[in-house]
Amino acid sequence: MSEVPQITDRAALTRNRARAAPEALFLHRAAIDEVQDRLAMVNRTFTSPAVVTPFPGLWSSAMPEATIVADDSHLALEPGAHDLVIHAMALHWANDVVGQVIQCRRALQADGLFLAVTLGGQTLAQLRAVLAHAESTVSGGLSPRVAPMPEIRDLGAILQRSGLNLPVADSVPLTAEYRDLRHLMHDLRAMGEANALSGRLRHPTRRALFDVANRLYIDQFATGQGRILATFELVCLTGWAPDESQPKPLRPGSAQARLADALGTSETPLPD
Repeated sequence: MSEVPQITDRAALTRNRARAAPEALFLHRAAIDEVQDRLAMVNRTFTSPAVVTPFPGLWSSAMPEATIVADDSHLALEPGAHDLVIHAMALHWANDVVGQVIQCRRALQADGLFLAVTLGGQTLAQLRAVLAHAESTVSGGLSPRVAPMPEIRDLGAILQRSGLNLPVADSVPLTAEYRDLRHLMHDLRAMGEANALSGRLRHPTRRALFDVANRLYIDQFATGQGRILATFELVCLTGWAPDESQPKPLRPGSAQARLADALGTSETPLPD
């Protein structure tokens, strides 16, 4: 088997996260709210939860009964040990997203719940656009600056590929306002979300590039008050470890009534 491409420089990511400021982790707090809301809708009491997270202090405060696990390549989760595994705001930096979900699946007991919140493909769409335009203008090329975050449809497919039943993927868009591009990038560093791509430039970027990008950002994505907008897409994933008690699809052709009759309409055959 071929090795998984190392898109993320894990050493750089660890350094970025070590510099994160607790007060800047508003995306994690939003993720905690989403997790708690979704668990409240499940008619189930979980007795052995685990949380995979790069920020253990924040998540252990929200879920003090949970086992806290770092988002390493190999997760410290025992097979079949948990009835709930939460992967919290880290899949977008994983070099092997499928492997992460499969490891969580293996850690679940039968009919256990997997719940993940991660940043999705629409995150920082405005920043991607203006940096690409500015760099092509200033230097005539492009370099990796924003992580290639997974799209919701791909994440939904990963749930099925990982052997989870009843998979659901949906997104929650959040919009934040900033004074300018410098303010946004300062906030990303404070979140521990600065550039940690393996292919990133290893020398300082010319200031002219950021000046051009800031002007483009203001021209294209400014509010009426002169501030700029940044989108963050939280993608929420849920799936259940297989169990005989779960509902199953009916066998094709086993229906006892016609849909047209239930809808009170006539049925029109499709052309061959």
